[in-house]
Amino acid sequence: MTQCTLCPAMCGIDRTQFFGRCHALQEMKICRIAPHHYEEPEISGTRGSGTIFFSGCSLNCEFCQNHEISKKYVGKSFTPAMLAESFRALEEQGVHNINLVTPTHFSDQIRLALDIYRPSIPVVYNTSGYERPEIIEEMNHYVDIYLTDFKYASDELAFRYSKVKNYFENCFRATQKMVEAKPLRYDENGMMTSGVIIRHLVLPTQLQNTFSFIDIYKKNFYPAAKLSVMAQFFPTYQSTIPRTLKPLEYKMVINYLLKNGIDDCNVQELSSADVTFVPPFNLS
Repeated sequence: MTQCTLCPAMCGIDRTQFFGRCHALQEMKICRIAPHHYEEPEISGTRGSGTIFFSGCSLNCEFCQNHEISKKYVGKSFTPAMLAESFRALEEQGVHNINLVTPTHFSDQIRLALDIYRPSIPVVYNTSGYERPEIIEEMNHYVDIYLTDFKYASDELAFRYSKVKNYFENCFRATQKMVEAKPLRYDENGMMTSGVIIRHLVLPTQLQNTFSFIDIYKKNFYPAAKLSVMAQFFPTYQSTIPRTLKPLEYKMVINYLLKNGIDDCNVQELSSADVTFVPPFNLS
């Protein structure tokens, strides 16, 4: 790769020499490899999800809870062969799946790693939703579960809070590709083995964004994809939203879900808005 086109920003930068929009060079850097117990129940289960947190991100969210690693090129350098060994090591620990967190800008090298070693447990592609549909098509052969954000129902909000101009169209089309490729399937213990979970973070002061997203989800993706509504927002990094979600806002979102006949989704408790749920990024 000489000109990077892995995400919709299509920055065209030679990441062997210069940092891309994702704040990363071509060399993979990883900040955490460990079982994680705070994903959705059908992902975490009782033994945890085998998370691998990559450094960098193609978005620039002002409220990023993982800003320690998303804005800085930090962590330990990994080759595809080393990443493949990490898959094997996590699998041997008994985790339910391999969970690739913020993988977009290293997706080409992740495919190389999975060509070296494909685990017998599901592979989860845990993404911000800011994806090129063409790259998702390339990932479909390698990924079992998409755990994808759908942050914004409009490009206006996407630019205001994440500094991208083309989030909605790419997120919508990429989500379509995911849902078409991965039907919902579960094992005998209720753990997801195939499918798509669409995450939506409710932003305080921006409930109309959530209501519009729910309308989009109901019309285009329900019930083919599972919905996960997240209440974990707290002001951090450079957030211009100064507070967590109010109980009344939370109740209004739940009522809107029920009004639309969506009563089978995951909804976080308000207590999830706590910095203690952010994992330590201490792999150096």
